[in-house]
Amino acid sequence: MNRSSQDTGSRGLPEERKLYVVDSINDLNRLNLCPAGSQHLFPLEEKIPADSSNSGNGSHGLFLVGLIIVLIVSLALVSFVIFLIVQTGNKMEDVSRRLAAEGKDIDDLKQMNSIIVKRLNQLDLERN
Repeated sequence: MNRSSQDTGSRGLPEERKLYVVDSINDLNRLNLCPAGSQHLFPLEEKIPADSSNSGNGSHGLFLVGLIIVLIVSLALVSFVIFLIVQTGNKMEDVSRRLAAEGKDIDDLKQMNSIIVKRLNQLDLERN
């Protein structure tokens, strides 16, 4: 098996083209300010855990997506509740308006009833 230049890592590349894993701004500053041989950064194996290199990023991304979905669902539910409150208010106004109109109608019927009863009583007295 022949190893290509990509398999050997960054040994064959010039210093400007090497990729480094940077844990902090201090590591980045040391990389930019110090000469190549004076400061050794941690090896790649120490920077990235071997068990799951993207699990932290993936879980943060998944958490962010889940949070966005929960917020969207919450917004939809709140909008629906506000819509129901407005609709209920409109229905209650209609019912109270009908009750007021029917109350007037009932009062009018009571007055007509009393007028009819008085007239019938007068007719009864005239016959006797």
